[in-house]
Amino acid sequence: MLLGILCSNLIVCSLDRFPAVWKQITMDGLTVSSDRIQRMRLQGAWFMPFSAPRSAELLREKLLRLGWKNSIRQENDEQILLFAQRGAFSRIGVYVVHGSILIIILGALIGSFTGFKGTVVIPVADQTEKIFVAGGRSTIDLGFTVRCDFFDIELYPDGTVKSYRSGLTIIEDGQEVLRKTIAVNSPLTYQGITFYQAGYEGFNAFMVELHSIESGRTLETTVPFQVEQQWRKEGLSFGIINAELQGQTVLRMKVWLAVRGVAPLALWFDDGESQTVMTGGKAYEMRLKQAYATGLQVSRDPGVRVVYLGFLLMVVGLLLSFFLSHRRIWFLLQGEGEGTRVLFAGGSNKNRSEFEKQFMALQKRLEDVSPGGA
Repeated sequence: MLLGILCSNLIVCSLDRFPAVWKQITMDGLTVSSDRIQRMRLQGAWFMPFSAPRSAELLREKLLRLGWKNSIRQENDEQILLFAQRGAFSRIGVYVVHGSILIIILGALIGSFTGFKGTVVIPVADQTEKIFVAGGRSTIDLGFTVRCDFFDIELYPDGTVKSYRSGLTIIEDGQEVLRKTIAVNSPLTYQGITFYQAGYEGFNAFMVELHSIESGRTLETTVPFQVEQQWRKEGLSFGIINAELQGQTVLRMKVWLAVRGVAPLALWFDDGESQTVMTGGKAYEMRLKQAYATGLQVSRDPGVRVVYLGFLLMVVGLLLSFFLSHRRIWFLLQGEGEGTRVLFAGGSNKNRSEFEKQFMALQKRLEDVSPGGA
């Protein structure tokens, strides 16, 4: 309701005031009377040793070189009115800002009614086609599959989390179409749906990679804590029997490893560490890592581009409103003997003190006008 009142206020205010502003923008400066020009507060005067038509021609050429569009009205052979202006469209800056606010609100409404926000937790090496909407009471089908390939976490010496990142793969129609490693503030976007790294969850399980150097076989599996596992092709038994934790994060883990007929081994591994293990006359490359699930925030916002357009227009409107002004200048040329008396007057709709400096500087440059183009 409040947004509706705000939008109504902006629309009514703009419609009420814009016609008068447009009239100022399009007004022909040559319709201003000579008496009014002579009464303007900001004025200057000088004498040019040329006829009125020749003086007007020289001033027009100089003004064009300085970027002032101008027009001329010749009342008679002895009196000519010359008008120039800059920044007329700066007057619409406030209405551009009004319009940008309406566009931003429109984009937000589009996102609210046609978009969604949700979350999903994906264990490493697992995948999903659905997410839970905010509140977790219903699900949304993505229309494709997202898989978590890996999760890495980096800690400070005191054990607090420094950073974490996930490797995601998008699968559609059985084909891998996109891979990206995401981190906080570095999301993945596919088909208008954006996946943000929002959190993680440490499991009471471990990812084990075993490679037999002798046979070349490799085993990759997830092992629950203190549960014995078998690698029957190698006659190998192993399990995680102890772990040192800091919060949810495992710092070290102790693995038990045994081959039939050989005394078992017990070794400590840092999280993510690889070691070469010798047992039963065989060598194995072994790597242990705590199992994690990545926590993702998922959103689809079709109105976000509309919102960005609104922000862009707001910047343009603010620049027009605060840094530009509508500056108008008049030259009343009156023939006097063999020369011309020039009355220079002008005004600005805002920032008048700065315009006064520009006015004086412009007068100095115009006073030096000569047939040679100085």
